[in-house]
Amino acid sequence: MPELTPTDLQEILVYTTALARKAGALILEGSAAIQASGNVDEKKNSVDLVTEYDVRVEELVKKELGDKYPGFGLIGEESYSSGTRPPLTDAPTFCVDPIDGTTNFVHGFPFACISLGLIYERRPVLGVIYNPFLDHLYTGVQNQGSYLTRPNFPKQKLPLSAPKPLASLNQGLLAIEWGSDRSQGTIAAKSSSFSRLAGDPTGVKGGKMAHSLRSVGSAALNFALVAQGGLDLYWEIGCYPWDVCAGIVIAQEAGGLVTGSHEVFEATKDTEAFGDVTEDILAGRKHIVVRGIQGSQGETTKDAQRRIVKEVYDSVEDVAPN
Repeated sequence: MPELTPTDLQEILVYTTALARKAGALILEGSAAIQASGNVDEKKNSVDLVTEYDVRVEELVKKELGDKYPGFGLIGEESYSSGTRPPLTDAPTFCVDPIDGTTNFVHGFPFACISLGLIYERRPVLGVIYNPFLDHLYTGVQNQGSYLTRPNFPKQKLPLSAPKPLASLNQGLLAIEWGSDRSQGTIAAKSSSFSRLAGDPTGVKGGKMAHSLRSVGSAALNFALVAQGGLDLYWEIGCYPWDVCAGIVIAQEAGGLVTGSHEVFEATKDTEAFGDVTEDILAGRKHIVVRGIQGSQGETTKDAQRRIVKEVYDSVEDVAPN
């Protein structure tokens, strides 16, 4: 297959942006129908719901991408969960979550989106995240920057303001998620981790007393909000590639740093590989993304991001994703 050039990626971005808006219209239609009828089907448990519109959006995207780019692969949540799991190769591969934030979608909480990423040579290279409820469109292309397009504003480069210092988690607004795995071991580990991140150290052992914790309910939008600068970081265990692929590109192009598990961090933190999102990190189901940070006292941006990731990982408990 011919090499994808920067021009090719821009052309793909134009097409996928239009496709995301078309999918967004279907998401809004589905939300209205669900609110009117109250009918949903259950997937896994009561906090991880799927609807016919999840499938309809993915079918729309699969057909449109297949017609336009027949030589590209595709990884999607619904097809993956039904047993279709093609191996990742160096060939261009779309990575799609038709509705990220399904529970929000079902409840009418306006933070759900389509997340549409492109992997090339086993690295995320393009991302489109569209929240049709707010009409917020986030886009990013490798080495070409990331942007937010929204009503009543010109297209804005991300982050929306110059990176600010972040001396410690004590000054941070941190994104976390409960996820769909509510088993005793996982929920206990997450609860204690969240308690330490938010807790007052005078009463909570290891408490960091962050400004606050946020659970938006969509991995893709958490990544986008870190890229935007509205969140300082997002940590989660349990995401799949389609949850994070697009967001990784958008965050990285905004100066953010993405890495994987505690183990990956320890192995790469002092090497050139730190911040390189390999196939193993993309599929590793453990992710942390930190916004661009203005270094202080001789720190580089990457030094500051490394320091913040270490502070998080010294505070939270690692668990196996289910």
